[in-house]
Amino acid sequence: RLRQIHNGVFVRLNSPAKEMLRLVSDYVAYGYPNLKTVKEVIYKRGFAKVKGQRVAITDNDVIEANLGKHGIICIEDLVHEIYTVGPAFKEANQFLWPFKLSSPLGGFKSITTGYTEGGDAGNRE
Repeated sequence: RLRQIHNGVFVRLNSPAKEMLRLVSDYVAYGYPNLKTVKEVIYKRGFAKVKGQRVAITDNDVIEANLGKHGIICIEDLVHEIYTVGPAFKEANQFLWPFKLSSPLGGFKSITTGYTEGGDAGNRE
C-alpha cells in the first residue's frame, strides 16, 4: 500500500507482518502509535476510499455509509477501531487512503543507517 515516499499506513502486527517489516526495516521507519497520534493523523490527514476515489472525510455520513454495517458510524469509532485493532480493523484500514505525510523538517539524518545507530530507518521504539 505504500507506493510513494512519505506515505504512512496502519498495520496489524502479526507474525507475517513482523517478517515483512524485518525485511524492509532498512528502508522504512515504523513504530507503535499512541492514541493522540492516531487521532491527529486521521483528523488532519485522513481521506476515505469510496469506490476507488480519494474522498475527504468531512462528515460522519461518509463513514456511516461505508462502515455502518461494521458498527463504525463516526470518526471517533474509526479512531477507536484503528487504535484498539478491533474486529473490523481490516475493513476500517482498507477504508482509509494511505496518509500523505510531510517530509521531516531539517531533512533526514542518515538514510543508510538504522534508527538505533543514529539514522532514520527501522523501528522507532
